[in-house]
Amino acid sequence: MLFDLGGTLVDERDFDGWCEVARRFLLDLDPDALTHAFFEVEAEFDAGPPPSDRTVGPVEFWRRVLGRAAAREVSTDLSAKFCEAVRSTDRPIGLFSDTRRCLDRLASEHRQLGVISNSTSEARVRQILDRVGILDYFSRVVSSGTEGVSKPDPEIFRRALSRMHLLPEEALYVGNLRHTDAEAARAVGLHALWLNRYGFGYEEDPPEITSLLEVPLWVQWIERGEKGPRAEEPRDRS
Repeated sequence: MLFDLGGTLVDERDFDGWCEVARRFLLDLDPDALTHAFFEVEAEFDAGPPPSDRTVGPVEFWRRVLGRAAAREVSTDLSAKFCEAVRSTDRPIGLFSDTRRCLDRLASEHRQLGVISNSTSEARVRQILDRVGILDYFSRVVSSGTEGVSKPDPEIFRRALSRMHLLPEEALYVGNLRHTDAEAARAVGLHALWLNRYGFGYEEDPPEITSLLEVPLWVQWIERGEKGPRAEEPRDRS
């Protein structure tokens, strides 16, 4: 079992805090406008080609988010300063309500668990996992910042599989981005689920779930060679 980190296991979003940081740079943003812009640009980035330079990605992402939320053009320089200010500010990080219950269930079944994250470093991922109290669940952590390669590049999935001594068909990956996470993992041969917490669970290509509590059920279906939930088996979103 392999998981994405932010947006999947932990919630690092802090729209009010980000608005406070933006005010340092004379950007007076409405939190609702920033929220809308964030999800809109996130979907665009997920569906588009990955940036050729990993260091440019976050700056361009936030340049678009801030500009859309402010309804005006924002420079790359201002976006870079905003990103640095966010990185240097201690922000709240929380677990999604379904995370621990999902991990407890998988751990009780003696599943090997790992994390593949587009993040600054493996040390930073471990720090976040430890901060929210779930580090001990994971036998392997793979970070794009440490590896020098990021999702959706197949290489980062292959490295995680190699270090966990797994074949692609022996692993299931769960992430909150349809293309960067689920489709990229499937392209390498892993089973994959798209965690869309704001969806309806109707998409089948890739399979869409709306809660991590569905993951243990999917593991059972996959092990039985089934394609997914059957009509007579209601999906667990409790």
